[in-house]
Amino acid sequence: MSTAKPTTPRIASLDQFRGYTVAGMFLVNFVGSFAVTPILLKHSNTFFSYADTIMPQFFFAVGFAFRLTFGRRAQTDGLASAYAHMVRRMLGLALVALVVYNVGSRAGSWDTLVEKGPWEAIRGPLKGTWFQTLMHIAVTSLWILPVIRGSALVRIAYMIASAALQVVLSYWFYFDWVHTGGIDGGVLGFLGWTIPTMVGTLSCDSVTAADGRPRLVKMIFWSLVLMGLGYLFSCGTTLYDVPENQVESLKGQIRAEDAVLPSRDRLDAHQIDWAEPPFVPPPDQLHRQENYWMMSQRAATVSYHTFGAGFSLALYALFYIVCDMWGLRLGLFRTLGTNALVGYILHGMVAEAIQPFTPKDAPIWYVTAGFLVYFGITYLFIRHLEKNKIYLKL
Repeated sequence: MSTAKPTTPRIASLDQFRGYTVAGMFLVNFVGSFAVTPILLKHSNTFFSYADTIMPQFFFAVGFAFRLTFGRRAQTDGLASAYAHMVRRMLGLALVALVVYNVGSRAGSWDTLVEKGPWEAIRGPLKGTWFQTLMHIAVTSLWILPVIRGSALVRIAYMIASAALQVVLSYWFYFDWVHTGGIDGGVLGFLGWTIPTMVGTLSCDSVTAADGRPRLVKMIFWSLVLMGLGYLFSCGTTLYDVPENQVESLKGQIRAEDAVLPSRDRLDAHQIDWAEPPFVPPPDQLHRQENYWMMSQRAATVSYHTFGAGFSLALYALFYIVCDMWGLRLGLFRTLGTNALVGYILHGMVAEAIQPFTPKDAPIWYVTAGFLVYFGITYLFIRHLEKNKIYLKL
């Protein structure tokens, strides 16, 4: 824990971007479970909603800050010290994740625990509890650590190789495995989260260019390329549309058997088409089987991560223009962005205190009131820490 702000100059746009992302997380994590909440504010795992923009933005910001701070530490403390510090920091974050994502009792008695054995005891938490945002950040950061100082070409190649490995493993076994209780990509999710994280490192290069000029045009261009590629990848999902005359017979097969690599029969019987654009819900499960090419945060699909990385890059470029070029900043985003870890830990605790008094079928005015109370309490805690110059960092 630090009781003073860092002496190195901060990039206002990064803090503001991160603060906006934290605020968005507060919103979607609180309202996502209520009946009146619009579908765009919920995670669906079948298309890219507003809720699905949040997590890639966290990883984009992590990659940006990782590249920036690692370079500074390597210059001041030496390369070996910088690597050792990052390993300790990410192992510490992983430990925090294990504590924050409490799994509860795994057995009612000693005999039951012995009967389960080590693997059965941890299999469930590995899929759906431990590997959430904080753990994914820790593991993804360790995964990209070997190339964090590499050239842009090296990092891009590493990103593509990670994505390709994720596709291969999904075809082999992982797509089915993660759908049985997995969340945010599960234990191998770091392969997918490498995409927005690495794009964040590349954007750091553009902003901190040697001649002092940000490569804004290049950033905007590549954001459009990434979003376009992500959408093109997602068009593969149209191969899994169910003709009306087969809806009844395939009703029990929500997930396609050839979900990752379309079979020859499927390619012969179906024609790939333009998919619905991001933020537009797809056909229901009766008319389109679940498949790898959907933009799914749960399965950590390449289409999801590629579009999410591009969207994060475009949004950050906007924040750079508004905050660093025009000088406009929002105090709310500054407070949340400079103490994001505290915000992440606190928001779940505050939600647990407020949500029990907010029924799932509550009207929109009541859900809105509950959200404002929850948001206000969380913000006051973080603002108090900021006033006292207390910042939580590992």
